[in-house]
Amino acid sequence: MRILAIDTSCGAASVAVVETGRIEPLAIVSRAMARGHAEALAPMVEEVARGIEGGLPSIGRIAVTVGPGSFTGIRVGLALARAMGLALGIPVVGVSTLVAFAAPLLSEPRPGIIAAAIDARHGSVYFQLFEPSGRPLGPPRCDTLRECVRGIGAGPALLAGDAVELVAAEAHRAGLPYDLAAAAAAPEILAVARIGLALDPAHNPARPLYVKPPDARPNPAEPIARTSA
Repeated sequence: MRILAIDTSCGAASVAVVETGRIEPLAIVSRAMARGHAEALAPMVEEVARGIEGGLPSIGRIAVTVGPGSFTGIRVGLALARAMGLALGIPVVGVSTLVAFAAPLLSEPRPGIIAAAIDARHGSVYFQLFEPSGRPLGPPRCDTLRECVRGIGAGPALLAGDAVELVAAEAHRAGLPYDLAAAAAAPEILAVARIGLALDPAHNPARPLYVKPPDARPNPAEPIARTSA
């Protein structure tokens, strides 16, 4: 099976096509960006499609990161993935951004607790803890750096994600041993693809994984101004 993987959840826009049984991707494009995912993503998908024999009709599944991460970026990736799934008549599977960040640490398990962490701003992080085997130690959370480190326990902490330096600073203050080897601004798109191949679309729908409300929301005390007819 061929899978098209899409990620716009953090600091990059990434697209890849991976085929079951092949180590190397058939096509891959990734560009670092803090914003502008909406303008960049569709041309990147088109570029990848031109690079594979059979083009988009040869794709059997789509995987897309569902968060947590950038509210806007998540919506951009999901909108395109769902639209393509409908147009091509193929399933779309949602992949947790935190699981994708943790994935490289699962290929060679080491003693310790895997902490995948994404900067949620304002001194908070989205995080999820995993055993070295990959078994989650609870659901994704949004909490303070102190609570993230407290959840790791005695460690050592194997840190992954774009907030590893923030978590590492707190771990250092707490005297917790840690490893920064999996620091990254965005999850590896090949990890997203391989996770997407392993998941059942029926149980992993492509819908956003929000673990906190958006920062920007209407003020209920101030009614929206309306123009007169």
